[in-house]
Amino acid sequence: MEAEEIVRAYWAAMETNDFKKAAGFFSEGYICRWPQSSEVIEGKENFIRINSEYPSEGRWTFIINNLVADAGRAVTDVSISDGKLKARAVTFHTIVDGLITEQLEFWPEDYEAPAWRRKWVKIDKS
Repeated sequence: MEAEEIVRAYWAAMETNDFKKAAGFFSEGYICRWPQSSEVIEGKENFIRINSEYPSEGRWTFIINNLVADAGRAVTDVSISDGKLKARAVTFHTIVDGLITEQLEFWPEDYEAPAWRRKWVKIDKS
């Protein structure tokens, strides 16, 4: 499979909320980095546990808003929700020999647009 197919299949597995299934797309030395909190998830088991133990309000949904890929890399912009929480993750995936070896993931938070810019922008509520 190509990088785009692998990453689409990974997000489809995440949509099932079977995090062991999703971790099946990872290499043995898998690493996920969350630079905003300086956290590193090392290995499939830690990935499975952190996702399984997250205090959610319901089933997780994952919608791919954008995906760009080449031979060994892919970048996704994904909307994520548990029915109450709504978040967005931008993930840089590194793929080697058909498996995701590393993810660099950013979780941007919404913020109010500064008033000084209002005359040049419109607010998109979609």
